Amino acid sequence: MKKFLEYLKPYTKESILGPIGKLCEATLELIVPLVIASIIDNGISKGDTTHTVSMVALLILLGVLGLGFSVLAQYFSAKAAVGFVTSARHSLYSHIQTLSYSDLDRLGTSNMIALMTNDTSRVQSGINLALRLLLRSPFVVFGSMIMAFTIDAEAGGVFAITIPLLAIVIFGIMFITTPMHKRVQSGVDKILKRTRANLSGVRVIRAFGNEERELEFFTKENSVLTSEQKRTGRVSSLLNPLTYVIINLGVILLIYVGAIKVDTGTLTQGEVVALYNYTAQILVELIKLANMIISISKALASWSRIASVFEIKSSQVFGERVIGEGGECAIEFRGVSLKYAQSSDNSLENLNFKVLRGQTVGIIGGTGSGKTSLANLIPRFYDATEGEIVLDGIPVSNYSKEALAIKIGVVPQKATLISGTVRENLLFGSETTDDELWHALAIAQADGFIAEKGGLDIKVEAGGENFSGGQRQRLTIARALVRNPEILILDDCASALDFATDAALRSALKSASENTTTLIISQRAASVMNADNILVLDDGKIANTGTHDELLQSSVIYREIYESQFKGGSV
Repeated sequence: MKKFLEYLKPYTKESILGPIGKLCEATLELIVPLVIASIIDNGISKGDTTHTVSMVALLILLGVLGLGFSVLAQYFSAKAAVGFVTSARHSLYSHIQTLSYSDLDRLGTSNMIALMTNDTSRVQSGINLALRLLLRSPFVVFGSMIMAFTIDAEAGGVFAITIPLLAIVIFGIMFITTPMHKRVQSGVDKILKRTRANLSGVRVIRAFGNEERELEFFTKENSVLTSEQKRTGRVSSLLNPLTYVIINLGVILLIYVGAIKVDTGTLTQGEVVALYNYTAQILVELIKLANMIISISKALASWSRIASVFEIKSSQVFGERVIGEGGECAIEFRGVSLKYAQSSDNSLENLNFKVLRGQTVGIIGGTGSGKTSLANLIPRFYDATEGEIVLDGIPVSNYSKEALAIKIGVVPQKATLISGTVRENLLFGSETTDDELWHALAIAQADGFIAEKGGLDIKVEAGGENFSGGQRQRLTIARALVRNPEILILDDCASALDFATDAALRSALKSASENTTTLIISQRAASVMNADNILVLDDGKIANTGTHDELLQSSVIYREIYESQFKGGSV
């Protein structure tokens, strides 16, 4: 709640003026039945045209004033709700950026997207309704009953009976359907998750001919959701019939009592009409109140989910070190093991090795051997669960986040480009001249096709969809080189390149960055065979180390990889 009030505090004025505007509108609305009663009793019945015209003018004035108060209340309520959610969404996004990869793995991508979109929208709707109706609806309900008692106590007794019955039906149905709505929303979330997975993996699904299988899964989940929605709809559909039965019975009783009192002269016709209008107002406001409570309940549940993320503190704590101690050892792993969250086994186990400054080290192994996991430990995407990683003589945990970002350049497996221009992608997180950008592109073997397409200011679609896989990989390599990092990690980032381009890339990297410590992670023996040292990983452990020639003699795993790619005719 403290966090909630923190975001609402800048909109204190709007949060006060919104409800006040609605209360003013409601007050005017309560006066309208009395004016109508006066028109009937003093204008129409007595044939007083002047009085009728003046009262009609008063009705128009009340309507205009009510509209003005309503518009102002809606404006201030919407401003407070939108402003609140804008600030909360911005803070949530910023907070997510501070979390570690492990924290994000536990939260889940789909959950984060739902929080940033569906949940924040529900909170916005809940705040808007609360500011407009939380005071207005009860005020009109009890105000109508009080006004009814001022007109006639016995007729007011009808209201005293009708209001509790209506409240029981409306809020009873609300309490029954609230958990049902939550189950429906859970089913919608599952459908969204399934749809998102299918859209992102559509090529894989089609490649393996699994469209029917995925359609079957979707149909099953959609059927469950449809059944739940039908059950919820059946209960919700009772609301209008039951409320209108009660209100009409109340109207019948009211008219019966009113007719008797009109005959005896205790009540006038206009007062009976006024009582009828108050009855209609009560029904409308109770239904509004029930819908508002449902929306607020959903908003509170959504805010609870959002607040739970705010309470998560990053599992990583960075130091303040900016530079290392120097020396000839650039990277050292000391008994390093890694276990991912919710995993029962180690992904990496007891890794011990050193990488000297300026060396090029190849890391090779089969799928799932831990190559990418090893690479993720150096820039602290993940923290080792055991052991220690040392960069330039200083434990990696002692460096600041900014220092690691400057010191280490990472080219991940998946080549991801942001929407914008080539220049904006290359300058992502760094500032430099056009000459240096072209130099980085030349090393990455990307200057040719960039020049052909129109230069640094050509458009890049989201994800780099207007470039081929190999072009995207070369652009991500260039982006890492722009910073001129001390340590360059190439995580299987040349898999889409032909062998000639791959060889040219490795040659350019070698000649252009003699002082850069380079880690080349690949499943291709050709990509690592010229490295100063090669680590062969198997099931999260270092099986062998050595040069290409040494490993051909000593490592069965490396020899099998090499022979399968060169002697087996497979490339």
